[in-house]
Amino acid sequence: MDRDRIDADIADGRDDPGGRAPLYGLATAFERPGDLIDACEQVRDAGFTRWDAHTPFPVHGLDAAMGLRGTKLPWLVLAAGLTGLGGALLMQWWMNAFDYPFRISGKPFFGLPAAVPVAFELTILLSAVAAVVGMLALNGLPRHHHPLFRCELFRRVTTDRFLIAVEAADPLFDPERTRDFLESLGGSPVEAVEDR
Repeated sequence: MDRDRIDADIADGRDDPGGRAPLYGLATAFERPGDLIDACEQVRDAGFTRWDAHTPFPVHGLDAAMGLRGTKLPWLVLAAGLTGLGGALLMQWWMNAFDYPFRISGKPFFGLPAAVPVAFELTILLSAVAAVVGMLALNGLPRHHHPLFRCELFRRVTTDRFLIAVEAADPLFDPERTRDFLESLGGSPVEAVEDR
C-alpha cells in the first residue's frame, strides 16, 4: 500500500481514488498505558465524539479519560424484568381467578405465595434475554469484520500496544488537521485506515 499516495488522496477529499476503499479513519499507537490515558483526555477535550481506544488488557481510568457515559443496558434489563414480573402475576391471576376459577378447599382463587415461583422465573428469563439482546444491539453486533483488522498498528494491540482510532465519520474530522493532532499526541506514526 502506497501510504503517501493514499494520504494525498485523503487530503484531496477523494474517498475512493483509483478503486480503493473509502477512509474509515486515522489511528495511532502508544507504548504505555499512561501515554494512552493522557492522549485519550486530549482527544476527548478536543471534542471528538466518534473515536475509540483499544488495549491488550483492561486499563483502569480509561472510561473516565475517554469521557464515556453510563450505558442504557441496566434500564433495558430492569424494564424487561418488571415486564416479566407483571406479566407472570397478571397471567396467573387471569387464569386462576378470572378465566377459569376453580375453588379447592376454600382457598382463594389467586394467592401470591403460589404465584412467586412462576413470577421469579419469568422475571429472570426476560431480564437475561434483554441483557444479551440489548448488549448486542447497543454494541452494533454481530459485526463480522471491522476496518481496524487490516490496520498494521492494530495488530500489536493484542500484545503490547495501545491504540486510538478517530473515525472519518466524526463531525470534527479533517484529514490533515486530525493527522496533525494525532501526531502531536506523541504516539507512533499515524496510519490511515481504509473502510473495506
